[in-house]
Amino acid sequence: MSEWWGYRLSDFLLFSPRAYWRLLELHNEALWPLPLLTLAAGLLAGGLALLRPKAASRVIPLLLAVLWAWVAWSFFWNRYATINWAAIYVAPIFALQAMLLFVLGGPRQVDPDGRGWWRAIVVTLLAVALLYPLLAPLSGRPWSQAEIFGMAPDPTATGTLALLLLTRARWCVLLFPIPVLWCLASGITLGAMDASLAWVPPFAALAACALAIAQPRKAARPRV
Repeated sequence: MSEWWGYRLSDFLLFSPRAYWRLLELHNEALWPLPLLTLAAGLLAGGLALLRPKAASRVIPLLLAVLWAWVAWSFFWNRYATINWAAIYVAPIFALQAMLLFVLGGPRQVDPDGRGWWRAIVVTLLAVALLYPLLAPLSGRPWSQAEIFGMAPDPTATGTLALLLLTRARWCVLLFPIPVLWCLASGITLGAMDASLAWVPPFAALAACALAIAQPRKAARPRV
């Protein structure tokens, strides 16, 4: 039993860090220029959430549903499963999130007002998701291995959490768990890979949960 204490997280990896980053590179190259379109979709969603929240409440859930379904099929099922057998079990979970966004993310009455500090932090979280490609050079990797919103799971999950908060999603309690759990699991995997920025996905998930709890409530109108 004492031998278990000698194991590290990296000993349980089914692939090498080099294989994973190379997989991301091949994923981006094979589908280019689609990464530009998915990133543009994220920018569009963010703009709608900030400038036209009522329209965003209709468009964003549908857009996110498409992107989650796309990541489930293109990344997990077709790509990641080639080096990690567990990916075939993650793909249906991402597809489930897509279905939840499609079914529960319908039109709702949106209150765009709220505490300035809260909104600023949520926008920062969204900016992190959209600027996720910058983590590649910051980690010493080439741009070709960048993780892009709508193409890779980490920025997609992070951006989804931010957009759900910005649009005041009524069903956050049902739409939050899968993105949050993925970010936590990804942090563990990246930590096992000794990635220098492994803390980013779990930190984003915990920050989103804290923001959801601290979400400003619309004041009740006084009765006449």
